[in-house]
Amino acid sequence: MFSIILAAGWPIWPLLFASVISVALIIERLVALRRSKVLPAGLLQSVITEYRKQSLTESTVASMEAQSPLGRVLAAGLRNVGSSREIMREAIEETGAVVAHELERYLTTLGTIASISPLMGLFGTVVGMIEIFSSQAPSGSNPVQLAHGISVALYNTGFGLLIAIPSMIFWRHFRALVNSFVVDMQQQAVRLVEVLHGDRRA
Repeated sequence: MFSIILAAGWPIWPLLFASVISVALIIERLVALRRSKVLPAGLLQSVITEYRKQSLTESTVASMEAQSPLGRVLAAGLRNVGSSREIMREAIEETGAVVAHELERYLTTLGTIASISPLMGLFGTVVGMIEIFSSQAPSGSNPVQLAHGISVALYNTGFGLLIAIPSMIFWRHFRALVNSFVVDMQQQAVRLVEVLHGDRRA
């Protein structure tokens, strides 16, 4: 592996740095965006049950708020349950916007890496081509410099694509996952408002 890096020349180092960041972000998002962590199963029903028993306290709401993004959204509604439907909805929407923004954390960076990695590889290809042409001399080509130029050109192109393809796949996957989480939270928040204001039984 180290011999490949040496053969690829100095343009490979920015690509290696980008690959390390990409892998770290993918792992972090895989852990952070687990459905059980974002949308705990049965949380809404538990909240409704506790509310009807009149056993919801501020400490219970604060604990629920700290445990998951859905808990934060529902807690915003519970803290305004004595207000009108419109105020309750506004509180939920404001908190939901913040939660959605936090769920999208690092996705811009991952998408940027997916977009620029082929360009970084192309830059390495250009550097390799320059070395190939500079190896040409009136007395003939320098085989060592010619081979090194070809290595720089091909390795950087390949490595740029190797980084970009999985980064793009995971970026699109995470974006779709966040969108589905946001829609699900919106539906559960609307259901909470309707139940607490007596429009629905459950």
